[in-house]
Amino acid sequence: MSSEHIRPIAICVFRKGNKILVAEGFDPLRNTFFYRPIGGGIEFGEKSRDALVREIREELAAEITDLRYLGTIEDIFAFNGIRRHQIIQVYDARFWDTSLYERVFLEGTEDKGSTYRAVWKALDEFGSHRTRLVPEGLLELLS
Repeated sequence: MSSEHIRPIAICVFRKGNKILVAEGFDPLRNTFFYRPIGGGIEFGEKSRDALVREIREELAAEITDLRYLGTIEDIFAFNGIRRHQIIQVYDARFWDTSLYERVFLEGTEDKGSTYRAVWKALDEFGSHRTRLVPEGLLELLS
């Protein structure tokens, strides 16, 4: 993807008490880990909530309910040395299958076949130069 492209995405904040479900990512250039809620790209002609339902179904093989729009974040950042620009629609939702909340982690599969691990992290683990939550501004939106 060109660094000149603005990418619309939708992410979902799944809550379990004071924890949220986040996928761990790694920036090899910065040599740092970061965490982001599950979600993905919005396709042309697709509403953000529909994109989120599709992404969760594709990546986690799970169905969601009670979607609630929380806000929009515009994020300009660098990943692996490449500048990116995203417009992010943020939602809250619940899993239909409540047994997913009992798991320590969930395995996800991206569209290109790569996998990731999503874990439950307490909100108070983020901020103050500790564990990094992305996109920037999400922690404030959730407060």
